[in-house]
Amino acid sequence: MRRLPLLACLALPLPALAEEPVTEQPAQSAVQPSAQPPAANPDLEQRLAESERQRAELAAQLANPDNSQDEARIARLTQENQRLKLQLREAQANQPPRLLSEQQTWYVTGAGTALLAFVLGMLSRGRRRSRREWIN
Repeated sequence: MRRLPLLACLALPLPALAEEPVTEQPAQSAVQPSAQPPAANPDLEQRLAESERQRAELAAQLANPDNSQDEARIARLTQENQRLKLQLREAQANQPPRLLSEQQTWYVTGAGTALLAFVLGMLSRGRRRSRREWIN
């Protein structure tokens, strides 16, 4: 009884997955040769010549780079880097030493947690204290 709606829901998408028959289109629309040969378009030839000229200029710039600006920029950045390293060292030297290292901080945190758990366990135990509890 309950399986019938489930099977119907599963069977509904099957017709949607079926392939539709492909209709043949005439060969006229398959490939239409262009009316003009590619060399007959002067606008494209002009754009091609302009892009080739720009490519040649860029290739010449890459082959013979103007290093004066780059060298000046590198020298300025190196100097700034050294200045910032010096400032960092001075700032680290001016800091007071840490009271505890990271490992010691974790140790103290664990010890504090254990102590707090012990105290809360003693408080939650209440005042009932008998010898039988300790024997078992």
